[in-house]
Amino acid sequence: MFVLIVGCGRVGSSVARNMLREGHDVSCLDEDPEAHARLEVGLDQSWEDLGGSFTVGTALEVDALTEAGIEGADVFIASTNGDNTNIVIAQIAQRRFNVPKVVARILDPLRAEWYQKQGVQTICPTRVAIEMLEGAVREAASNAAGGNGASATEGEG
Repeated sequence: MFVLIVGCGRVGSSVARNMLREGHDVSCLDEDPEAHARLEVGLDQSWEDLGGSFTVGTALEVDALTEAGIEGADVFIASTNGDNTNIVIAQIAQRRFNVPKVVARILDPLRAEWYQKQGVQTICPTRVAIEMLEGAVREAASNAAGGNGASATEGEG
């Protein structure tokens, strides 16, 4: 499967390396040429020697997306550091290039939910963090209430 990942920060580069290890063809696009170094973290060979490709360019420019291979992409991942950029490029991949699977990382939970309803698959790390933190508080509250055998309201009244 051919995977195009836009944004090679911590998330994009990690996904790219893992997909390459699993045998997928992976192309990455980032506006920062230094982002290439992240792709090679923990690899025994260069990114390109292992079959990956890297394009320097702005994701909002169709020429850069084309150079990175969007026309042949089976999966498109929008993982830049900007929600607006990720939303726009995901819609470009979905509507203009008809990429079969498009996923956008959206940090704002309200936006992620709205765009999900509009047909763009979103991943919201902020929502995941909120749910995990709330779960930790509920677990602590449950342990505190059950741990001493008394409820919070005992002894009152």
